[in-house]
Amino acid sequence: MTSSPDQLGAVSTARTKGERFPLIPTESPRERALLVGVDRPGAVVDVSTSLAELKRLAHTAGADVMTTLTQRLKSLNPATFVGSGKVEEIARIAREEAIDVIIIDDELTPTQQSNLEKAVDRDVKVIDRTALILDIFALHAKSREGKLQVRLAQNEYLYPRLRGMWAHLASNRMGGGVGSRFGEGESQLEVDRRMVRNRITAIKRELARLKGIRRIQRESRYGSGITNVALAGYTNAGKSSLLNALSGSQVYADDLLFATLDSTTRSITLPQGRQITLTDTVGFIQKLPTTLVEAFQSTLDEISGADLILHVADASSADLEMHKEAVLEALGQIEAQSIPSILVLNKADLLSPEQRDAVRARYPFALLVSASTGEGIDALIERISRSLGASETTLSVVIPYAKGDDASLAHRRCTVLSESFEEDGTHMTLRCPQDLLSTYQRYVVE
Repeated sequence: MTSSPDQLGAVSTARTKGERFPLIPTESPRERALLVGVDRPGAVVDVSTSLAELKRLAHTAGADVMTTLTQRLKSLNPATFVGSGKVEEIARIAREEAIDVIIIDDELTPTQQSNLEKAVDRDVKVIDRTALILDIFALHAKSREGKLQVRLAQNEYLYPRLRGMWAHLASNRMGGGVGSRFGEGESQLEVDRRMVRNRITAIKRELARLKGIRRIQRESRYGSGITNVALAGYTNAGKSSLLNALSGSQVYADDLLFATLDSTTRSITLPQGRQITLTDTVGFIQKLPTTLVEAFQSTLDEISGADLILHVADASSADLEMHKEAVLEALGQIEAQSIPSILVLNKADLLSPEQRDAVRARYPFALLVSASTGEGIDALIERISRSLGASETTLSVVIPYAKGDDASLAHRRCTVLSESFEEDGTHMTLRCPQDLLSTYQRYVVE
C-alpha cells in the first residue's frame, strides 16, 4: 500500500522531532473480490438484482468488487456449480485481477467448493453467499447472545464441510479478511467432527439458558400489561433509525446491511397517555440462511410475540416489492404472518414528487415516513394508536377513589378518551383491551 506525499511528510516531520517510532497506518487493505452468479429460468430473484445485493454484502464485509461474472444455466453443475468453461474463466480472471476472494451468489455444496478451490490459485478464497452473511454477522454481533447465535450458525454451516475445509483452513487464505471470521479466531485445524458436535451442543445449551432469561423478561413485560410493537423489515430499511425517531433514543444505526443484530426495546407514550414498547429486530434478506433463522429464533420471538408489527421498507429502493415479499415470507417462517401489521415506507425524503405519487398509488394503505427528517412520524404514532384500539372495547366507567390502582392501570394499559373527577369517583371513557374487560366491567355505567 503506497503512501501519499502528505503521509511521507508527516513521517519525516515526526523523525525530525526526534520520535524514534513514528505512527504507521495499520488498517488492513480491503480485499479484491470476484462475484459469480447463475441466471436460472424461473428464478424468484433476477440474477442482476441478487448480485447487486451481494456486492453490497461484500462491501459491508470489507471487500471491493473488481469483477462480476454470470452464466445462464438450466440447472447447476453438481461438481463445480458453474460449467467447466466458466470455471476456467473464473481462474483466469482471478489471476489477472489479483483477486483475493471469489464469492458465489448461492450456497455451495462441500464438493462444489472443494473443486472450485482446486481450480484457482492457492491463495484465493472461495466462499458462498451463506458464508459471507455469516461473516458479516460475526463482524457485527455485539451482545453475548448475538455472538453465540452467530457461532452456532457458523458451526452448523461448517460441520458438513469439515472434510473438505481442513486444507482450506490450514492455508494462509483463512488468516483474515472476508469469510475468515469463523470461530472468532479459534484454530479450526484442531477441531474434528466430535469436537464440533460438542461445541454445537454447548452453544445450544447456553442459548437455551439465555432464551429462558429472555422469555422471563418478555413475559414480565407482557404481564405488566404494556403492549409491544415490533419493527420488522428488510435489512437497511431504516428500522433502527425509525425506532430512534419514534422513541427519541439513540440506538446505533448505520447505512450498512445488518448494521444491528441484537433486538433493542424502548418505551414510548402514545398521545392518549398509553404506554407501549417498541422492539427493533434483526433485518431479513433474500436467501436468508436457514441456519441463521434457527439460531436467531429467540430474537425473532420478539416479532412472533408482538401485538402489532411495523413492517418497515425502503420506499426509495427499486426492489421495494421484492423486499416486501421477502419479509412476508420470513414472517411466515416464524409464524408471525397473522399478527396485525402496518406497512411503513421509510426514506420518503429520497423520493421525487412523481415517485411519491407512484408509491402512494401502489401502496394506498401504507404510511410514507422519513426517520431522517421526521416526516410522517406523528401520523405513524396515530396509526399505531388506532390499530391497537381496533380490537379494544369502549367503556364508560366510574372508578372509586379507593380503587386508585385500577385508575392508574387504565392510564398504562388502556386508551383514556376522557377523564373527569367527580364526587363518586373518577369518570373515564376507555378503550379497553380484551384481557382487562373483567377488571373494568364492574365499574361500567350507562
